[in-house]
Amino acid sequence: MSETRHEMPDRPFSQTLRRLKDAGLRPTRQRLALGKLLFDAGDRHVTAEQLHAEAAANGIKVSLATVYNTLNQFTDTGLLREVVVAPGRSYFDTNIDDHHHFFYEDDGELRDIPRDQIALSSLPEAPADAEVARVDVIVRLRRATDNRSQ
Repeated sequence: MSETRHEMPDRPFSQTLRRLKDAGLRPTRQRLALGKLLFDAGDRHVTAEQLHAEAAANGIKVSLATVYNTLNQFTDTGLLREVVVAPGRSYFDTNIDDHHHFFYEDDGELRDIPRDQIALSSLPEAPADAEVARVDVIVRLRRATDNRSQ
């Protein structure tokens, strides 16, 4: 066989394992399982409750508190980005590149807006003891009703 070890397909948890190690997190069973759910599906936005339900549907036994703790650890180490849409209502975004969001208030859907589609002409000067870490723009939407069919 002429394939080298690097050319062989990844094992089921190898990408998640690599992410956790690169972030300095110990790869526990729960972190690996939740990380696989989060990162193997491409860019997405999830709430803790959605991820908990997805874990249960996949036979992963984990408490909601563990899901919250894991999401917060992933956010603290830069694996995820938290998007707060209202007090007590957060989504966790697997796309950690600079970008903004559309938030549909009527059904809670969150969609990415590419960074280059928002232009900010100026920002207020940060207080002397602080610096701007990031600017998050959330454009709040309501689904339009089609009145033409009446």
